[in-house]
Amino acid sequence: MRKLVKCALTVQEPKPIPLVLVPFSLFELIQVFAMEEKMSWAVSDAVDYKGFPADRSKTGGWVPAALILGVEICERLSTMGIAVNLVTYLGGTMHLPSSTSANTVTDFMGTSFLLCLLGGFLADSFLGRYRIIAIFALIQTLGTAMLAISTKLPRLRPPPCQPARPCEQADGLQMGILYLALNLVALGTGGLKSSVSGFGTDQFDDKDEKEKAQMAYFFNRFFLFISVGTLTAVTVLVYVQDEVSRSIAYGACSVAMLVAILVFLSGTRRYRYKKCSGSPIVQIMQVVAASNKKRGLEVPYDAGCLYEDGPEGSRIHHTDQFQCGCLDKAAIVAEGGFMKGGHNSAPNPWKLCSVTRVEEVKMMIRLLPVWATTIIFWTTYAQMITFSVEQASTMERSIGSFQIPAGSLTVFFVAAIMITLAVYDRFIMPVWKKWKGKPGFSHLQRIAIGLFLSTLGMSAAAITERKRLSVTASVGLDNTTLPVSVFLLIPQFFLVGSGEAFIYTGQLDFFITQSPKGMKTMSTGLFLMTLSLGFFISSFLVSVVKKVTGTGAGQGWLADNINYGRLDCFYGLLTVLSLVNFVVYLVCAAWYKPQNPKPTMQMEKIGNGSSMEEKV
Repeated sequence: MRKLVKCALTVQEPKPIPLVLVPFSLFELIQVFAMEEKMSWAVSDAVDYKGFPADRSKTGGWVPAALILGVEICERLSTMGIAVNLVTYLGGTMHLPSSTSANTVTDFMGTSFLLCLLGGFLADSFLGRYRIIAIFALIQTLGTAMLAISTKLPRLRPPPCQPARPCEQADGLQMGILYLALNLVALGTGGLKSSVSGFGTDQFDDKDEKEKAQMAYFFNRFFLFISVGTLTAVTVLVYVQDEVSRSIAYGACSVAMLVAILVFLSGTRRYRYKKCSGSPIVQIMQVVAASNKKRGLEVPYDAGCLYEDGPEGSRIHHTDQFQCGCLDKAAIVAEGGFMKGGHNSAPNPWKLCSVTRVEEVKMMIRLLPVWATTIIFWTTYAQMITFSVEQASTMERSIGSFQIPAGSLTVFFVAAIMITLAVYDRFIMPVWKKWKGKPGFSHLQRIAIGLFLSTLGMSAAAITERKRLSVTASVGLDNTTLPVSVFLLIPQFFLVGSGEAFIYTGQLDFFITQSPKGMKTMSTGLFLMTLSLGFFISSFLVSVVKKVTGTGAGQGWLADNINYGRLDCFYGLLTVLSLVNFVVYLVCAAWYKPQNPKPTMQMEKIGNGSSMEEKV
């Protein structure tokens, strides 16, 4: 069947008239100079708290950005302080089985990162980053306060275990209040993590060389504050939870966040604000909807017949990738594609999208294979804050008269990250630059190294657990503290931690640099979603393994008490899955090539109202 397809043409940008040819009066010259002076102090794409153009001398810069960092350090303090030591509270106080405790922790972390998508969507489309930070910081404060209350009141936890009777698990009301508190903290974390770094960078103008250098300094301090918050959480806060009181520790998090909120609000007049530009998720839905409505049409052979209206400097030229998906049909000009007024009016974004918009969606699709093969790393990472902490709780942790809290073993994570990054920066990068002429490993190479190290970490964890179980068998399964040093766990913490140093920076670099400019928030959301899915997959694997291996007289690999289980087999399963995933990743990385499209000739007749028709 023959269909008529209008050949859409790009709008020609008017050529600037040379200034010397335009006669100016004295009044007009004064206006021009006044406008130039205004442009010198105004930040082009930012406004102040009143909605006026932001004054460069009165808004933004390092001081307002520093006020934002207090919220980030308190968010890390709360989230990590809860996550790394929650499994011991669930097992020791709430009397939950080890598998249920581990799943509760991974579900909490997975929900926290998944809700980053909600926070990013609300910030981009409706509320802006400033309001999101203020609102979700209050939500997290409410969550940690509720957690402090639930761990303080005796009615909100089961009675302690007695020798004459079995331990009583927490009832529905007790667990319901605990879950509500954890979900409030997760909601607050998701909103903050989606906006804090972005709002910090909003305080700098990347078009100004001085402020661009300050932005790099801000990023360094941002990651430093993340490390400081994490270190404080896994050392000081975990110690207070175990040796003083959990309610005091969680209450301190609430007070610290309230102070951080007041500090943050004090900079309201000094901040620069960016206007909401719309969510990339909506833009992707528009391309899919527009292509679906024109699924009966055929894409013209000449790509120049597709619609394009963006400025020449920001256009992405047409490519032939994913033709089977027919996304190119979204750029075909058909009846109803424009608002009222014909071709001279604005296009209906749900019926007609530009080539650039379609290509942006294609670029995001090309990221998905690499994205999918990085999820398994965060599944192995989840074991370090769940089962590895349970392992530590059964091992000898004393140094003289001081006993190391089991949750504080995750400090080796932070140490591994810092050591790895220092070695990479000071030794590997100079050698690699001298040998290969490049400043360091590419983002795909760093991801590969991270995946490989995590595979080694899981194999080391399986070997260590086999050693622990052999000691358990010799001294008795009911022995609460085994005569084996907790420092045997260092290799698995260090290998997975070093892997995180490579894969975190590699993923972040990959998703930001390889995504279109208009979808940076979306690409960051994809990155954080790998963390979320990794934790959820961990919960799924634990549930499946528990059900499959727990039949019969035994309790299976993941027993309620890990001394009665075969955690080494579970670690071995994760080693095999990580190895298979690593091979698949190498295939996907070899398939992926940075976009290098061929420029296409664009016809330029639609600007004067004429059009062509092509018979397909």
